[in-house]
Amino acid sequence: MPLNRGDVVLTFVANIGQPGGKVRPALVVQSNYNNARLNETIIAAITSNTSRVHELTQLLIDISTTDGAASGLLHDSALRGERLHSIPQADVRHVIGRMSDALMAKVNDCLKAALDLT
Repeated sequence: MPLNRGDVVLTFVANIGQPGGKVRPALVVQSNYNNARLNETIIAAITSNTSRVHELTQLLIDISTTDGAASGLLHDSALRGERLHSIPQADVRHVIGRMSDALMAKVNDCLKAALDLT
């Protein structure tokens, strides 16, 4: 399945430091160029725990807004720019939605904060 930067996907994400994992929502943040030529992609975790959305590395996805509804998420969620994973593209189960250009600009700010980029 072709993936694009900004796709919200359901994918298997391995646990860190222990065996197993589960299917979770995530945002594809890798460039379309690399998505087309590589078998892996880079994702940012999405969680329903919104307690840290005030931090620069996280973004609230409010599903009551047009942009939030387009994400395909079922609940208000937080994009975690500090929680990046490289995963096989084959682990992606479904594309459930897409982030708007406006939200992707904010995602870029979260990634810059997480990676200390200027």
